[in-house]
Formats: sequence, structure tokens, C-alpha cells
Amino acid sequence: MISRQNPRIKYLRRLATRRFRDKEGKFLVEGIRFVEEALESSFPVEMLVYCKKAGNDSRGRTLLETAALRGIPILEVGEALFAELTDTVTPQGILALVKWRRLRLADLHAGAGPWLLVLVDAVLDPGNLGTIVRSADAAGADGVILLKGTADIFNPKALRATMGSIFHIPVIQNSLVDEVKSFFQLHGIKLVVGTPRGGNTVFETDLTVSCALVVGSEPRGPGEAVLSGAIERVCIPMPGRAESLNVAISAAILLYEAVRQRSIINKTL
Repeated sequence: MISRQNPRIKYLRRLATRRFRDKEGKFLVEGIRFVEEALESSFPVEMLVYCKKAGNDSRGRTLLETAALRGIPILEVGEALFAELTDTVTPQGILALVKWRRLRLADLHAGAGPWLLVLVDAVLDPGNLGTIVRSADAAGADGVILLKGTADIFNPKALRATMGSIFHIPVIQNSLVDEVKSFFQLHGIKLVVGTPRGGNTVFETDLTVSCALVVGSEPRGPGEAVLSGAIERVCIPMPGRAESLNVAISAAILLYEAVRQRSIINKTL
């Protein structure tokens, strides 16, 4: 039986830290559905690790067979050791080592219509970040750009919150404000900044043009570097007594207002 001292196990354990994930360009996904998504994606899967629990499940066995046919290394470990490698309370007994695609701004491409991007500044909660990526994927956005200082999208909690969307939509990490703004200017992309107060309501703002929806941390919103220059501030009406909305919910509202407006335009063409 594989022990904790096995070099491959030591390597997997080190991926719990962001620094090592960044250095290696790899991350772990766990659970049957997530591993299925990984194997169906364009991301290289370098190894599967499982315990008896997954081998007893029909979908788990299919995943192991698929990996074997592709020549992907498979490692069986005991349930106690597997639990140490995972971040969930009740693991399903299978995880994958995945190499991420290091994307740049130049790798982003607009779909059939105007650009729709999400720019995230200093959102530190991994669950919120993962939910933003999932919402952007659902809304058909062209990509999500994470400014330096934002949480790591390959954090286990963030990955789980994406529900597999990490494999569907381009996500660019550690971007700098100046290079992002230059990219937007080059492509004629309007910055639409969500703020708690001030500006027009999102329903009064034209989101049918190429735009990047900017969301920031809940306490302060986007930083001053993002707010400088040509931007359009928008707010979400809150007729109730709550002082603010969760940042992931705010991002979803902005995205789906863009979807709504664009669907109306498409119907009239």
C-alpha cells in the first residue's frame, strides 16, 4: 500500500499551497463529476488517485478505465491517506492532478457578438470567486480576468464553487491593471464598474456593446487604479434595507442584465 512518504504523495500534498501550484502550474480536482469534467476538457490530466470507495462506484470505475486507456498514471491509496489529500468532509474517493493552461490576455477572443468579460479586483473569498466564474460561464462571457491580489482560482474551495466551469471559460490570473486597460482600449471594451452607490442603475446602462463588468471586494469595491480613467459606474437598485449585496450575486445580476439586453437586440435583428 502507498505510504505518506511516497514521492508522488508528497508532491500532491505540496499542491495545497498557492505558491507551489503557481510554480508547478498544476492543481487538484476531486469528486467523480469534477474528474469527469477534467477528462473531457482540454486540460492535460497527469494522474488519477483513488481509494476503494471510488472503485466500488460504476462511474468511478469508468473514470479509471478511461484513464488507463489514455495511459494516464493511476495510483491507489488507502482511504485514510486519500482523506488527507482532499479538502472535502466526505470525499468520493477519486481526484485528478491537472495541468492548467497558462493563458494571457492575448488568448482571449470575442464570441459571435460584442465582448463580454468580467474583471475581478481583490475578491479574497475563494467561494465567491468560484461562483463568479461559474456565473460568467453560464452567461456565455468570453473570459474572466483576475487582477493581482485576487484569490487563487485554483484554491480547492474556489474550484468546487466553479462546478467545473474552470474547464469551460478562460480565466486569467495575476493580471496588472495597466495591461488590462491597454487590452480593453485596443479592443474598444467599455469598463462598467459595479459600485454600491452612484451612477446609473444597471438597467439604464447599455450592456449590448463590448464591455467588461468590474467587481471588487465587498468592503471597498474595486481599487483606485481600476476606477481611474474612462469608466462607467453602475449600481444595482436595492429598495430593501440591506446595505450591500454579496459580490458573487452582484456579478451574476450584472451578467444577466447583459444577457437580457443582448437577447432583446438579437430578437430584433
